[in-house]
Formats: sequence, structure tokens, C-alpha cells
Amino acid sequence: MRVITLEQLPSVLGHLPKNPRVIASGNFATPRALLATFDSSVPEYRLHMLNAHGPLPDRDGVTYETAFVGPGMRHHRSLRYLPSRLSLLPVLVRDHVRPDVVLINTSRRHYDTVSLGIEVNVLPMAIETARAHGGLVIAQCNSNMPYTYGDAQIYENEIDFIVEVDEPLATHVPEGLDETCQGIGDRIAAQISDGSTLQLGIGGVPDAVLGALVKRKGLRIWTEMFSDGVLNLHKVGALDEDIPLTASFIFGSSELYEWLNLNRRVRMMRTEIANDPAAIARQALMTSVNGALQVDLFDQANASRLKGRIYSGFGGAPDFTSGALHARGGQSFVALPSWHPKANVSTIVPVLTEPVTTLQHSAVATENGIAEVFGRTQGEQASNIIEQAAHPDARAELRERAREFGLL
Repeated sequence: MRVITLEQLPSVLGHLPKNPRVIASGNFATPRALLATFDSSVPEYRLHMLNAHGPLPDRDGVTYETAFVGPGMRHHRSLRYLPSRLSLLPVLVRDHVRPDVVLINTSRRHYDTVSLGIEVNVLPMAIETARAHGGLVIAQCNSNMPYTYGDAQIYENEIDFIVEVDEPLATHVPEGLDETCQGIGDRIAAQISDGSTLQLGIGGVPDAVLGALVKRKGLRIWTEMFSDGVLNLHKVGALDEDIPLTASFIFGSSELYEWLNLNRRVRMMRTEIANDPAAIARQALMTSVNGALQVDLFDQANASRLKGRIYSGFGGAPDFTSGALHARGGQSFVALPSWHPKANVSTIVPVLTEPVTTLQHSAVATENGIAEVFGRTQGEQASNIIEQAAHPDARAELRERAREFGLL
């Protein structure tokens, strides 16, 4: 490991192959100063990031690559989408999309380690793969990055070069909950008992669910990501104090990042552990809540494509949907508003015309109710989805199409 400056960085990049693949910290952990200097030094490269948020280098010679499309890459002309469940992405990194360079945003040094902080995900596999195949690992050591434990801890001898540059981390400020999200959240929360293990993403419905669980006791967290809603559960004493909180990446407020720093209650794990369906299935009363853009009468959900174009990706939803259903007492909810106000259409459709992201859930949850589907016949599934989840204005047409399919 060698400490260099940004001005010295170009001198260590001279032996890269043509059009190298770069895997960089994604989500809210992008090492922006490091990436900007790299971009000015390398004429052509492939940039691989998960859920990338802008601004990103955007010019001829830069190709975007990802298995989960964030707003920084969405609909970009150079985007190359790599279909993969999140639990399998480390396998692809190891065997198919090996990095020539890994750019990470880390904490400042703590003894002989740094920490990946709020973004672990596939980075440990990327680091190991780069080192095994002669690639470079370059860290931007940033005093604003919290020091977290678990697989986030990286020894200095796993890093080739360290650049000490401080820059603020992006934060997420949740919007106020609308009546629809609050209704969905309340309905799902009513199905969650004390001692349950939770996986919830970010957004209005997860925020509403977490907000409605403040009077529960002994809740546990095993999730790919969490935000301030989990911190709020900690504040009110709703979490099991004896069980660590397991996640793979985090984003939220500055207060959340401060709470994470040197907090041994939080265990940041690499994707192949956090998203392993078998590990998920071992969690007590595992309860998974994932959103969708559409759900059909066969309990198939589209959460990744919009108007024929990739919008996000599989992410971890298939991993947690499957893992939760295998857990004893587990539940898997797919949640969405029953009506799309801008498009003025039902989000419950007869049959998906887009590729399926997840299927076989415990229940479909909308502001209208909870439609139980697992363990029901296909006719019972369709009937429950129509009568308990679909918008009233869409039910007549959905009943007609269900009869055409032989479901009713």
C-alpha cells in the first residue's frame, strides 16, 4: 500500500489494458474526486457501478455497465445492462466481468485497516478478483465515511494506492408519506409480529411500514440495505438488542452515518452472504417487503422494466422473496399502489407484458387491502388479487380477463 496524491494518480495508471473495466463504489458512496481524476487520465474505459447516482463521467469513451440501474445511468445511450440477481453478481464479477481497477470510497485508516463504510455489496469480491488477476485497487480515504465492521473492513495490504481526500457523502431525505403509502404500510405492519426479522428497501412504503412498527419488540434486521427508519426503531427500543443488524449497503441522513461510525451493533456483509437465500431462510420470522411497478393475476411482479426499457434491475428482490418463503413463519410481500396516477392506469394487470422480476409471494399489498396468494389455487390467487388489492375501477375488466384465462 502506498499513499499518493490525486496529482500522482495518472502516473500509476500507465500500464492499464485498453478499455479497462472499472468497478467503483455505488449508491451514495461514489469516490467522486478519485473517479474524476481517473476519468481525466484514461481515454476509454467501462464503468461498472451498482445503483449509480450522478453526476458521473459522461463523454465518448466511457461505457456504463451495471446489474442494477440507478438514476445516474438510467436511459443513458452507452448503458450496458447486465441481468443478474444480486446474490449471483459476485459470481459474475469473479468469473465474467473481472475488474482491471477497483475504485473505493473508504473511511480514514483505523490501525491497519480502512472500512468500506456504507457500501460493501460486491466490492469485497471485486477487490479479491482484481488482486488475483493483476488489477489495481485504489482507495479514496475520506474522513466523512463512517467506519463500519464485518466485511466492510479492508486491510491496508489489500489496497495498492490510497488517496486521502475528504468529501461529503450524499444523503437521502425521505419525502412526506402520502395517504396511499401510509395505507399500504399500515396494512403490512399489521401482519408483522414481535421478533420478526425485516428486509425493507427505501421509499414511501418501507418508510410507512417501519414507522408503524415502533410499538413492536424484539425486531431484527437482515436486509441488503436500510435507511433512517431502522435508526428510528433503535431509538424507540423496538429492536432486539442482542442481535446485530445485518446489511450490505446503507444510505440516509448525516445522523444515520454518525450513528454507524464504530458501531459494533451493525454488521456490514458482502452480497454473497447478505443476499444468500439459504442464509435469509434461517432468520426468525423473516419478513420481506419489496415494491413493484406492476403485478398480474398470476402473482407475477415487474419491478425492473418500464415501457420496454430497463428501469432498475432484479436487485435483491428475488433473493429475499425466495429466502423469506423458505423461512419458518416467513412472509414475502410485494407492495404497490393499485393505481398509477400519472398514467391513469391500474397497476394490477391481467398478465405482465414486461419480463418478470419476482413471483410467488405471500401476499400482494396495496392501499385497498392484503391479497393472500401463497398456498392458494391459481383461481383463488386471481380472485384475491382482484377483490382485495386491485383498484375498484379496474376490477370489472380484471374479472372479465380472469374468466378468459380460465381463472374464475
